[in-house]
Amino acid sequence: MSKLNIDQKSVRALFSEKKADFLIPDYQRPYAWGEKECQTLWDDLFLFAFPDNDCDKFNSDSDEYFLGPIVTFKNDDGKMEIIDGQQRLTTLMLLLRAFYEKYGSMKNDKAVKTSKFIEQCIWKTDEFGDPDKSALKIDSEVATDKEKGEFLNILKAGTVSDCEKSSYANNYRFFQQKIVDFLNTYPDWFSFFPIRIMNNCILLPIEAESQDTALRIFSTLNDRGKPLSDADIFKAQFYKYYSAKGEREVFIQKWKDLEVLCDSIFHPITGTPMDELFTRYMYYERAKQGIKSSTTEALRKFYERNAYSLLKNDQTFENLIDLANFWNDVQNQNVERFSDRILRRLFVLNYAPNGMWTYFVSVYYMANRDSDGLLNDDRFYSFLNKITAFIWAYAVTNPGVNALRTPIFAEMINIVTGQPVRFSDYLFDTQKLQNAFDNYTFSNNRAITKAMLTWWAFQNSSQELLSLESVLEIEHIYARNRQEKEHSLSNPRNVESLGNKVLLEKRINIRASDYRFSDKVKYYTGFENNRKQKKEGTKIKELTDLAANATDFTESDIVERNAKIILNFITFMHNNDLLCED
Repeated sequence: MSKLNIDQKSVRALFSEKKADFLIPDYQRPYAWGEKECQTLWDDLFLFAFPDNDCDKFNSDSDEYFLGPIVTFKNDDGKMEIIDGQQRLTTLMLLLRAFYEKYGSMKNDKAVKTSKFIEQCIWKTDEFGDPDKSALKIDSEVATDKEKGEFLNILKAGTVSDCEKSSYANNYRFFQQKIVDFLNTYPDWFSFFPIRIMNNCILLPIEAESQDTALRIFSTLNDRGKPLSDADIFKAQFYKYYSAKGEREVFIQKWKDLEVLCDSIFHPITGTPMDELFTRYMYYERAKQGIKSSTTEALRKFYERNAYSLLKNDQTFENLIDLANFWNDVQNQNVERFSDRILRRLFVLNYAPNGMWTYFVSVYYMANRDSDGLLNDDRFYSFLNKITAFIWAYAVTNPGVNALRTPIFAEMINIVTGQPVRFSDYLFDTQKLQNAFDNYTFSNNRAITKAMLTWWAFQNSSQELLSLESVLEIEHIYARNRQEKEHSLSNPRNVESLGNKVLLEKRINIRASDYRFSDKVKYYTGFENNRKQKKEGTKIKELTDLAANATDFTESDIVERNAKIILNFITFMHNNDLLCED
């Protein structure tokens, strides 16, 4: 069990400890507090220090104001790396330095004592308590924070120039002005404010025994700011590597550009967009290492092997950028990079019953790209067809993404070793597959239902490519409302049959009262409403053909269409060599 050192302390007690040596590590995000947060902090501290706007109502023996936790761990250099509390700690340092700068010109006894206390909070001191003003108690190595030098200079010198526009400089000037206004308004209270902040404002330092433990604590405690992601940790390793090569600024700009790109491409349910990129790339590296295990270790655990050796070479970072650009072109349906038939297959895969296909395709791309980052169209098309067939069938016969890992991971290794993707050990028996589809309940809440309908829509060679931003829903051709009113289906379950379902754009809002097929035709084809507004029809070719050629859609049509969809899928499986030979 991980050990924690937790001990509530005042600001002064924590900052003035001889062992206090704080480090804002390179994987942290840049300082982000602005005037709004500083104003809130100032107001809260003032209301605490002077209850009801009365200096004498404060009880220095019992009154306390909780500022929050500070989560740290001691690194190999003996410094306390700040995992949580960076913004508070940095801002408190700026505030105390602003008070110290004002007290520097005062010679009365209280001012001298207060200055001494502040010195012990900001600078390291000798055995007599005298400060070494070249040795701060806090340092910053934040990789993407170009302005961290201003912070350290402010603490050392106590001054800012007009040309300094960082958040550090702006906040320091804000506190300087607040202190001037406070001194002018409450001159008799001035000595009490910084003392009450240092002595009666409480922090909860939590010292963990390792970085992982500290990060877990942060994720548990933090309900306001963003927890550090795995990608933040990886950024630090790259930063150290490129800094040692003298390429720090180039790396920082490339990293920022990559973050912007990933934010526009990936929208993961958990983790950050950058985490998603590292995850997709991880499967390529796993395959190269011959890892078949269906148990996937945590992202950070994978990359931290051998002291993060994978992140200490140029190729990995360039690969990540290339992979992100590939997925950006997928997302934007780049016709200069992909043929129409490839884009149609990728559209279908976007409705896959799980996200495993993105890892599979990432591995394929990394292993098969040419020097220009392009793929052979014929081979890529065959690959996309095969994985579509396999993933769709497996979702029916072996539901759950975990079951899919074993066959997929084995094929990932085949890809990186130049072997064809065959799924030789996982071929399907034709009759068993047929029975599985016949007996499967394609309810709307199952992802495979929309996946099958998307696949079926694009089996029509006349189906135009749709935008990936299209919002498609499941339409019952024979309306459920019609069955409730007419009870004309001999088997009521047919209303939820795959043969009765089709994709339809969400923008096409069919009124519940228009439940007959003849009433719905106008929505499929498009019409002009009573206000002379043109309502565009669907782009699903099967529906427009049905609207043009059929006068009704009955139970026999449902049954016939259901059999047709399943038969065509079995044929699709056969064409992709995924069925056992009889």
